[in-house]
Amino acid sequence: MNKRDFPKIHFYDQDFVDIYDKTWTWLSGFWLNSKLAEDPTDGYFVYPQDNDGNPVLTSTTEPKSPNTIASATIDQFESIFSSFFLVYSNRNYPANQNLDYFYSKQEQNGAIRWKYDLKTGSPVFTEDNPEGIGLPLFAWAEFNLYHKSANKRRVKEIMPVLQKYMEWVDQTYKQPNGLYSAPFSASTMFNSPRQNTYYAVDFNSAMAINCAHMSALGDILNDKEISFQYKRAYFSLKTRINSMMWDNNSGFYYDLDKNEEKLSQKTIAGFWPLLAEIPNADRADALIDHLSNPCTFGTDHPFPTLSADSPNFNENGEGFCGAVYPAFNFMVIKGLEKYQHYALARECAIRHLYFILEGLQPANGKKGDMYEAYKPCKEGHAVMESDPKYPKQRYLQTVGLSTIALMIENVIGLSISLPRKTVDWIIPNLEIMGIEKLSLKRNLITILSNKSVRGWEIQMESEKLYYFTINILDQKKKTLPIPSGKCSMLIDKL
Repeated sequence: MNKRDFPKIHFYDQDFVDIYDKTWTWLSGFWLNSKLAEDPTDGYFVYPQDNDGNPVLTSTTEPKSPNTIASATIDQFESIFSSFFLVYSNRNYPANQNLDYFYSKQEQNGAIRWKYDLKTGSPVFTEDNPEGIGLPLFAWAEFNLYHKSANKRRVKEIMPVLQKYMEWVDQTYKQPNGLYSAPFSASTMFNSPRQNTYYAVDFNSAMAINCAHMSALGDILNDKEISFQYKRAYFSLKTRINSMMWDNNSGFYYDLDKNEEKLSQKTIAGFWPLLAEIPNADRADALIDHLSNPCTFGTDHPFPTLSADSPNFNENGEGFCGAVYPAFNFMVIKGLEKYQHYALARECAIRHLYFILEGLQPANGKKGDMYEAYKPCKEGHAVMESDPKYPKQRYLQTVGLSTIALMIENVIGLSISLPRKTVDWIIPNLEIMGIEKLSLKRNLITILSNKSVRGWEIQMESEKLYYFTINILDQKKKTLPIPSGKCSMLIDKL
């Protein structure tokens, strides 16, 4: 395989394929090479800006150094989320590179800050976030990396770093009632109307997600002590979030004030408990109903960051007063998967991608791009009256979650685990689609569905044996060992 090759996707709507390809093409312009070495992977995935705060959108092939641009901040939120689509780059862009930068900056007390200046290596602190805490999701990202790389040695090496980090978060932010009180800005939802939030539902749910994945990483290492310690922490948090933050009448999870009273705003933060698998089946159904309700989160472009029935909701987006952010859509869609709502997850991913596509190719013929945020009720990028530079243009750090990760995992429907040697394919509709030359460690695989004279056929090619589970229209499900070489199966014969 040519090192510069990315996996190819096949889909009946060529526009979706084009936006996927364009993301990979543009990405090289955001890979900041700290040493300008020959190997382009020796660098970090950042959003470089000039002195005026505009993105440096120069040649996509020209290597950039921190010294050639005005601002290069490496961001924890961006680094964690971008790892979920960089894993599909066939190792052209290592998904662990940014994460390793953060681990290398860990302080004696276990602290890892939310942002660093790449020029100086110094942490970035703000008045409203004096300790520089970000959403604690490193273990979630590492669990995903393990299933895409099967690198057990890496899990062993980073586990002490993650344990120290969790201890620091506990010591700094855990309150006597068992919940965490961290600065509101850790959520990145900068202007969301969440005044008086003391116990944030997203930060506490993120801690639960991290604890659950710390326990899973402990299982990978066969370390019963780590597994049990974090499983207990997870269930403790789950109990508190369910008992203190859930409201039965509205079917939603809310932030709490200092007196542990629920606040009234329904924001996208209320869906983090889905990803943490906190609600039971009935509560999950009530929460998920909001995603189809046009009066709350079921807007034309799913999903607004503020409920449409809020007096603060703005149809133009206005930051977190209603704009649609790809990273938060990814979080909600992955939460839907936890409760097997695959059809809704796919439908919303496709609708979301059509709006991103419209932003790239506006109907009015003007030049478009991929943006940090979009309008919830009509086409186009979000706007903010007070900030003409909003939203960030060509913001691949999170848009790649939609155009690459959701495209492979939810639109095409593939779920891959290297250590288990499994590929699951959920096909909700019989369509011409699939993936070609996806690198699974040292194994290139191709899986395509096509209609031939014999009927619908799945064609496969692999260099090594793996186990393939196919689920068609929720009517046919079968697991088969796929040998090396080329083979095919007829769906009618399953």
